Amino acid sequence: MSSRRRTIATGSLLTASFSAVMIFSFSAGADDPGPMSDKGGKAVDEAPAGVKLTTSLPEKISVDNSSQETAITATVKNGGTKESGEIRLLVVGFDGLSVKSVKGCSEIAEKDLPEGSNSGFACAIDNLAAGKSKSYAVDATFDLKKEGKICLPVQDADGKKTFWQQGPVPFGANNPSPNAPATPLLLGTDNSPVTPGGDTPGDSGDKSGGKELPRTGPADQVLPLGAVGAALVSAGAVGLWWTQRRPERSGS
Repeated sequence: MSSRRRTIATGSLLTASFSAVMIFSFSAGADDPGPMSDKGGKAVDEAPAGVKLTTSLPEKISVDNSSQETAITATVKNGGTKESGEIRLLVVGFDGLSVKSVKGCSEIAEKDLPEGSNSGFACAIDNLAAGKSKSYAVDATFDLKKEGKICLPVQDADGKKTFWQQGPVPFGANNPSPNAPATPLLLGTDNSPVTPGGDTPGDSGDKSGGKELPRTGPADQVLPLGAVGAALVSAGAVGLWWTQRRPERSGS
């Protein structure tokens, strides 16, 4: 093979390799949720010795303005030194945020949903090793004419104890762009609803208001809403009862 042909062949191989790397890198990062946060989360019931369970949500999500669809990653982590044993993660939607599916999880029957919520899924976890985490792909819709919240309680297998609860924490935008292809929403931000015509929330004709749901977060002195659940595994149903409580604060 002549020197010229070898140069052309080598250049073609390098170009193909570079293209493959670029495609692979894009594909690998396409589902990357970006920075995650435990904002709005707090320990509730005391976890077993050596077990430290927390959750996290993306700091930013994007809502398609035409379909109202969005994707959220929900992650549960055991930051302790011992295995968690059987636990479950709940993914619950409130107000304008509706959870449509959570991969690998079972839908909570409408009659068993927590008061004030519109949708939810229960994710059974056989065991979470120390220092390990597990992430779930959440498909949801977000009505940008409303506020929207999500809640991630982590419970024991039968739902009698809630070791950790993140939320109900809002996703929202202070200045939505209804005419753009998508609207970015930030975790821990109340949504400022705007209709496609740019009207204010009071002029949108939305009558979905109701009692304000309690939220957890750094600004709150106590966790006003705790999840105390019980599973009804028979017949494939999952029962959940949501009660008001004021858990004791652990010393730091």
